[in-house]
Amino acid sequence: MSKPDCYQVLGISKTASLDDIKKAYRKLAMQYHPDRNPGNKEAEKKFKEATEAYEILKDPDKKAQYDKYGHQDNNFSGGFSGGRGGFEGFDFNDIFSNFGDMFSDGSSAKQSNRGSDVRYNLTISLEEAFLGVEQKITFAIASSCDACGGSGSAENSKPQTCGTCNGAGKIRAQQGFFIVEKTCHTCKGAGTIIKNPCKKCHGSGRVNKEKTLAVKIPAGVEDGNRIRLNNEGEAGTRGGKPGDLYVYISVRKHKHFVRKDNDLYLELPLLFTTATLGGNVEVPTIDGTKTTLNIPEYTQNNTQFRLKAKGMSVLNSGGRRGDMFVQINLVAPTKLTAEEKSALQQFDSLLSKNNHQKAESIFKKMGDFFN
Repeated sequence: MSKPDCYQVLGISKTASLDDIKKAYRKLAMQYHPDRNPGNKEAEKKFKEATEAYEILKDPDKKAQYDKYGHQDNNFSGGFSGGRGGFEGFDFNDIFSNFGDMFSDGSSAKQSNRGSDVRYNLTISLEEAFLGVEQKITFAIASSCDACGGSGSAENSKPQTCGTCNGAGKIRAQQGFFIVEKTCHTCKGAGTIIKNPCKKCHGSGRVNKEKTLAVKIPAGVEDGNRIRLNNEGEAGTRGGKPGDLYVYISVRKHKHFVRKDNDLYLELPLLFTTATLGGNVEVPTIDGTKTTLNIPEYTQNNTQFRLKAKGMSVLNSGGRRGDMFVQINLVAPTKLTAEEKSALQQFDSLLSKNNHQKAESIFKKMGDFFN
């Protein structure tokens, strides 16, 4: 009975690279391995075929012979005779050695020594959020030890490569079909052993220091935004890469303005005389200047005016701004002279019946509602 073509078994072309060959076999081995298909003869057969094809094609000499003579060459026994399912003598670590990478982040010993990320809370004013500012922040943080240069070893001695993990910081153990990757128990993931620890940092490679940084806050930043400063977090242990610093922005509430996205809202107290007769009033803006707002005659309470491009800076927009909305809040006098009261009473008597009827209609509707 003729054997199936190796390339067809693995589903690859004759020009496939060694990496492609390994990937193709790994996929089939995961699918048809006996541990995943107990008692399934068909799966066992396909696994044997895939394994034999891989054994041939992974070896440049065997592959060359196979490409020239096919299965006629008697040297392609592959070592699959005897034992459990006919797979004795085959080293699964050769093809499954990187299975651990499928379930981990692939970190090296240096990466496992990476310093922690740090959070810093920074509160700014609404004006600073509008303009964008540069602020200095000072904080204590684990930094590289200057006595040993961050290595953790004293007197310029060098850390020794861990003999258990050979510097990888991790060890692999086969449990059934899978390769399990664990942190090395000897070096605790560092990949090196400190024989002569630094007296200042006690072998960790870092000490606490006060650090001052200038943080650039862009115009338009919002409450809750964060700014990332690469490599400004905690120093890594034993020369590991430092973490990052995240500056979280908190914007204080303003005395007059309320922010909603990129727009600002302002309540403007206005005398009823100005609201009735109309006129121009000056309105403050977030950039520190004032703008003129035209109040038309007979403006009612809670009327809202929109001032375009007088709101907050829009983040990363090249200077674009939101709008400002001004809401009229009519203010009644708190104290009147006798002359003012008399003038107001005269004004009330001069109001047309039409105005009084409108007011009476509103009060009537309110009475109907409560009744």
